[in-house]
Amino acid sequence: MFKTIDPDILVSPQIDPADVAEARDRGIELIINNRPEGESDDQTPGEAIEAAAQASGIAYVSIPVTHAGFSQWQVDAMVAALESAKGPVLAYCRSGTRSTLLWALARARMGDDPDQLASKAGAAGYDVGPVRPVLDMIAANRS
Repeated sequence: MFKTIDPDILVSPQIDPADVAEARDRGIELIINNRPEGESDDQTPGEAIEAAAQASGIAYVSIPVTHAGFSQWQVDAMVAALESAKGPVLAYCRSGTRSTLLWALARARMGDDPDQLASKAGAAGYDVGPVRPVLDMIAANRS
C-alpha cells in the first residue's frame, strides 16, 4: 500500500490506525495527512490516525488539500513538515496523488530538479503533469 518515492518519502492512499504500525515498522518518523476531513463517508478520521501515530511515537501533521488545488500555505506547510522530519515521512490522501503533487511542489521549492521529481514520482506510479508547469517555474525563479 505504501509507495516509495525516495528513501525519505512514501505516499499512500487513505490509511487506518492499523497501518500506523506498519509505518512504524518501516521507520516512518512523520505522517502527513493531506486529506480533508469528511471528504468521504468511509474515511478514517484524522484524529484516529493522529492518536495511533502518537501512541506509536510517530509525529503527525495535517495539511489538507481539496480537489480545488494547491495554495501557497499548503506548499509552505509541506516544506516545513519535510524540513522538520527526523526520518522518513509517509504522506497520504485518498489515492496518494495529492500527497505526491504537494511533495513535488515542496521539494521544488527546496531546490530539487523538476525532472528528477517527475522521474521519482513516475517510478512510484504517479504523474506530476498537473503541476509540472509550476515545478518548472519554481526552478526557473531559482536561477
